[in-house]
This record gives sequence, C-alpha cells and structure tokens, in this order.
Amino acid sequence: MFYISGFYKFKKISNIKKNKKIIQSYFLKNSIRGTLILSPEGINATLSSKKKNLHLILNKIKKTFKIDNFDSQNLSKCKFQPFHRGKVKIKKEVVPMGIKIEKRNLKNHLNPVKWNKLIKNKNTLLLDARKPFENKVGSFKKSINPQVNNFREFPEYLKKLSKDKTIAMFCTGGIRCEKAVIYLNKKGFKNVYQLNGGIINYLKKIKKNNSLWNGECYVFDNRVSIKHGLLQGSFSMCSGCRKPISKKDKKSKKYEEGVSCPNCHDSLTNSQKERFRMRQKQINLAKKQGKSHIFQKEF
Repeated sequence: MFYISGFYKFKKISNIKKNKKIIQSYFLKNSIRGTLILSPEGINATLSSKKKNLHLILNKIKKTFKIDNFDSQNLSKCKFQPFHRGKVKIKKEVVPMGIKIEKRNLKNHLNPVKWNKLIKNKNTLLLDARKPFENKVGSFKKSINPQVNNFREFPEYLKKLSKDKTIAMFCTGGIRCEKAVIYLNKKGFKNVYQLNGGIINYLKKIKKNNSLWNGECYVFDNRVSIKHGLLQGSFSMCSGCRKPISKKDKKSKKYEEGVSCPNCHDSLTNSQKERFRMRQKQINLAKKQGKSHIFQKEF
C-alpha cells in the first residue's frame, strides 16, 4: 500500500537552490515520488511512498524549512505508486497569480459541514476555481466554472463579480483559493469564503448520503480521479490528449486505447495517431511479458 500526502505552506523560504538539492537527494534515497514546488512565498506538494518513508520525508521538509504545521494537509491511500518519479521544482509562486500572500484570513476557511450550510443558500455564488476539464469530472451542484485554462487569467474573471454577493470558492486542495480569496478581499469583497482543505478534505469528511458533490474529483496523478472516502475513481487518462475520460467516453467510436478519445480524435493528425498506435503496441507487448513500459501512463 502506498500513502499519498498533499500539503502546502505559505511561508518565506530562503536558500531555495541549496535546499532543492538536499530534498531531491532525499527523494532518491528513500523512494519518494511526486512533486514538491519551492518558491520564495512557500511550498506546495503531493508526495507518495510507503508509510514509513512518507513520514520521514514530511519530517525532513518541516525541519529543512522550519515549519511547525502545514497550512493544509490531506492523506489518502493507493494500491499502486501513483507517480512515476520524484521532482523538486523552483517557481516564482506556488500558484501563478501575481499576488503575494501577506496574511491568511482563517475566518474565511469553512469546514465541510459549515460549507454545506453556506452553499445550500440560493443567494450564495458557488465558484469552482479549477480548470474546465477538472470541472467536467465532477463538481458541487449548481457551481459555476469560469472556463479559465490559465490561472493567471483568473483575476480578469473575478473583476466581473458583484461585491454584494456572498461567494463560496473551492478547488482540489485549497491552495488556488487561498490566493483568489485574498485578491477579492483586496478588491473590497466582504463575504468571500473557501472550502478548507478543498474537495479532497470534503470527500474525506462528508459521507455520500450527506454530500452535495456530483461525480468524482480529478487529481494530478495516475489515480486520475477519486470519490467519497478518497477511494480511486472510475476515470482514466487519454494517452492522446492527456485529459480524463469516463467509461461513457470509452464507448465512443472516437475512442481508441492509447491513441484518442472524443476530446482529441478530430484534432490529432494521422501521423500522430500512427505514432500513438505504435506506442500502445509496445505497451501491450510489455504487459503480456509481465513487464512495465517506459511509456505506460495508466495502472
């Protein structure tokens, strides 16, 4: 069994290049996979390993960056290793929005029970801060998705909102909302709230019969999607366009395993399709021989 931890911390980080080498080396020695983003404003990560090694790397990160507690953290399990490798990246911001977080407003963070109460109010504007393809996998009932593919463009959408509205915002783990909420507060919005710990925390804490969530939640690893109880979902990944596909999509004539799906079939060239078919042929051959293939993306 593999354990997966997603977490972030807004905190001034120094000696980034030096510490990147230290953590990257630790990843290799202890079979840690996933991605850790380092920036001057903090850290953001989703990491996976065996239980003991995951505990070790979390303590190592806290000690290295002098962190007592993460701002948000979630834990889930998976029967297979959901990441191909361990990466440490340096970026200007943990979330690219051009906004600095000086102080988090914890009063705006709602636990799942209070969140349910707020979004049941018909006057609440329920805003899905994720990308469109994530929204298609699942979302809260009556939520609005801005249809923004680049998070840097999100402020342009936020400017159009009414300051008189009560806004409830959510994303996968909460970090994207942290910046969006602060942006709105600076613009004079008074009643803006976010789901504490994001959708992952909600699906873990709220039972299905009390849930206001529809569908599954897209995650950025080889599980592709998760559902209530943080169990692995039913979606898989198209090897042609790298977008999530449902069981219904697989019944389409435009779906070809390892090649295309309804999202990309018409946009792929014949040469691309032939190249993907060759790749899939190699993957299938490796499976028959009981081996994994370098291009294999799904489990």
